[in-house]
Amino acid sequence: MLTLTDSAVQVIRTVTSQPELSPQTGLRIATQSQPEETGTLALAVAEGPQAGDEVVEEQGARVYLEPDAASILDEMTLDASVDEQGDVTFRLADKAV
Repeated sequence: MLTLTDSAVQVIRTVTSQPELSPQTGLRIATQSQPEETGTLALAVAEGPQAGDEVVEEQGARVYLEPDAASILDEMTLDASVDEQGDVTFRLADKAV
């Protein structure tokens, strides 16, 4: 199952805790359906999981994984950082053994 670093938890909670958003809002990761983008993952803010999504929740941060994305990310760790301009970068890495 995908794991989250403390930095990823903080960034996801910040992005999804806006007052106008639903309390179930999380980050959704899905595979791209376009043939030329096979193997590409897309991240988006989602109001909740879609049918079949795997839910990863750590310290109040929710990530919804579309089934194909869940299998791709099964042994991965999601990290995140914010630069001086406020831009968010997400990175995936293999889990440390």
